[in-house]
Amino acid sequence: MFLFGLGDKKSTLPNPSEALPGRSKTMPIPSQHYVNGNSMKPPYPENMEVAMFGMGCFWGAEKKFWLLEKGIYLTAVGYAAGFTPNPTYEEVCSGRTGHNEVVKVVYDPKIISYETLLKVFWENHNPTQGMRQGNDKGTQYRSGIYTYSDEQQILAEKSKTLFQEELKKAGYEEITTEIISAPEFYFAEGYHQQYLAKNPNGYCGLGGTNVSCPSFN
Repeated sequence: MFLFGLGDKKSTLPNPSEALPGRSKTMPIPSQHYVNGNSMKPPYPENMEVAMFGMGCFWGAEKKFWLLEKGIYLTAVGYAAGFTPNPTYEEVCSGRTGHNEVVKVVYDPKIISYETLLKVFWENHNPTQGMRQGNDKGTQYRSGIYTYSDEQQILAEKSKTLFQEELKKAGYEEITTEIISAPEFYFAEGYHQQYLAKNPNGYCGLGGTNVSCPSFN
């Protein structure tokens, strides 16, 4: 992903009073998912549930979830857990919005479980790196799980505890993943949506730890 000049604010979250003002206008995006053709914006089918994850550059992260296919209705990239309404990519990269690059996953829980999504999350990035992921440095690359129910919160915390034990065995340090109730999701610009489907040879800085997440059903 594009790297902007790094300053002190890139490794620390801004205070709300320091955040950029943003705007009321929402980001225009394609009407349909580039890979599966489903509607990008709600309302989604009633039987669907929503999950949200931050795991570094959202281009590669989104691809990990749409490749699951069965039970996945939609994936979309965007910005969350910050202060600036409807931010642009450049604003998020400035470190002055507080947002994280995230993937929203709309899925059918009768076909694919939240536990499966958590396993994909933990195994496909390094959750011990703080405000970075590999060579991508900045607050927008932090690891995060954003939960939509008490059940998701419990499962996320349980999976973190179990995966931490496996990481320690492999010599890794403490997990820095933030696990909080899902904040508002702002769609990223249209060209970011399903970026690696449109650009198969595009940049993907996502890398895991080669540590397997144990079963926690």
